[in-house]
Amino acid sequence: MSQSASKGHCILSHGFESGPDATKVAALALAAERLGWTHERPDYTGFDARRDMSELGDVEARQAHLLALATAAAGRGPLVLAGSSLGAYISGRVSLEVPVVALFLMAPPIRMGHLADLDSAPVPVSIIHGWDDELIPAQAVADWAYPRRARLLLVDDTHRLSDHVEASAQAFAELLEHLSLRERSARSAG
Repeated sequence: MSQSASKGHCILSHGFESGPDATKVAALALAAERLGWTHERPDYTGFDARRDMSELGDVEARQAHLLALATAAAGRGPLVLAGSSLGAYISGRVSLEVPVVALFLMAPPIRMGHLADLDSAPVPVSIIHGWDDELIPAQAVADWAYPRRARLLLVDDTHRLSDHVEASAQAFAELLEHLSLRERSARSAG
């Protein structure tokens, strides 16, 4: 499906030491396709391998790569950024620099050591997070989501959300469907 024939475009960012074919981002890609959205899944494994930069690799280069992709995509229509863990972090940060219509964050890190805390553009945000996340406390994510009025789905899972891949895809589909409904309403009102 061409970008012009789609409802919009999604950039799906995998987590640290994962890859573009990871289970969660692959499930999001299928959900996007079913709903008429194009997507891409960048490969950040080269940035993650740069251990000399930090224990999480070269986060700044990873973020710059997403920024370049998002900048190119934003001019072609509605753009949604989605990511898992470190992919969620860079998606939120990039949303401050590129026009996006929504964010979908899975197990988002709220604080990243010496890096800026997670922040996001004032757009619809949907989050799925595990109650038993061993890296990022659920309460910290709830506290971050509250002032943004983000949709927050807390599930009985750990950081990897491996028991909630389908729930993640469903929550993402609900976000995309909400955006499509909003667009249809705006067109009919105008």
